[in-house]
Amino acid sequence: MSIDKDLLDRLMAGRSPGDLFGQSGILAELTKALAERALSTEMDVHLDEERVEEAAEGRNQPRNRRNGSSQKTVTTDSGKVVLDIPRDRNGTFDPVLIAKYQRRFPEFDRKIISMYARGMTTREIQGHIEEIYGVEASPSLISAITDAVMEEVTAWQNRPLEPCYPIVFMDAIRVNIRSDGAVSNKAVFVALAVLPDGTRDVLGLWFQANEGAKFWAKVLSDLRNRGVQDILIAVVDGLKGFPQAIEAAFPQTRIQTCIVHLLRHSMNFASYKDRKAVAAALKAIYTAVDADAAELALAEFEDGDLARRYPAIAPSWRRTWNEVIPFLDYPPEVRRLIYTTNSIEALNSKIRRAVRTRGHFPSDDAAAKLIYLALNATSTEWKRSVREWHAVRSQLAIMFEDRFPMA
Repeated sequence: MSIDKDLLDRLMAGRSPGDLFGQSGILAELTKALAERALSTEMDVHLDEERVEEAAEGRNQPRNRRNGSSQKTVTTDSGKVVLDIPRDRNGTFDPVLIAKYQRRFPEFDRKIISMYARGMTTREIQGHIEEIYGVEASPSLISAITDAVMEEVTAWQNRPLEPCYPIVFMDAIRVNIRSDGAVSNKAVFVALAVLPDGTRDVLGLWFQANEGAKFWAKVLSDLRNRGVQDILIAVVDGLKGFPQAIEAAFPQTRIQTCIVHLLRHSMNFASYKDRKAVAAALKAIYTAVDADAAELALAEFEDGDLARRYPAIAPSWRRTWNEVIPFLDYPPEVRRLIYTTNSIEALNSKIRRAVRTRGHFPSDDAAAKLIYLALNATSTEWKRSVREWHAVRSQLAIMFEDRFPMA
């Protein structure tokens, strides 16, 4: 619906562009007029509905009717606006637009939550709101608005999950959180799943002082309790004991160590001038046509000059060999997807960007609140479908047969 230009010209007559915003601007006047008109319509509907109910029930009592109005100051995007809220004689009218005890338009709260989700601190939001809208919003008010999200966060953390996920990437990031009067660097465990339709979903967030296989076992147990019965492929970093924790919870899951993590770990042992040569030699292992060819390539590396110069590299591959070779059973489309944990690392970078401005969080809940909001704010980016998913899906359906969820 378009607004008549002549009407806009009449509204702006005698006003300068600077008169548009602010508490005395035309936008505030329009907000007041439209809100009061909507409230008046709500009252008409309320009184009509009461009359219909009374007639249907055969009640014979004085009709409820309007009884003047009371003023309420509410905060809107354009500043504070004083509204005349209509009243009825029976006191049964509870408006939807501005409910009883409500002092802010919902859109105002959403703007504060949006700024918070993008990493702005409560002090920064306070300054921004005051500068743009001329409204004082105390840090405690901002905290109260964002704290209202916690119920939603709790429901999200405990929501039922799908019975089967084709691929799940698991990783952890570090966040400073105050606990028992001291700030500690806690691990936030993140599980990012690829759904049967190729889109992605974060299954949850878990907090622990240290990243370790023992706590990952608790995470996996939580996934089972929330309905997950099977994971086809779990892509993880090289954390010791992690594969055993996954096998205990999901015995059929094929565990894939992130090849990029292995390469980075190997490069830590090599001098800068030899890194290209080491990378080229190792590439022959993970691009081999099958596990036998990869074994030959690793043996060839072990017999070469680079292995003698950097003796720690080959054993690091041998130690995780059982989690490397599943990768070699997959066709190129699947290999490209599980070759690295980049999917979850890209997600973690968005989380880090949101928490970067915080020195530390007062609690796990405060950190979970911000991370949840940051995930929602960037969901269109990280939730989008995996590239080449149609080809990957077809391959997984062949490889895992009746275990692959086709729906």
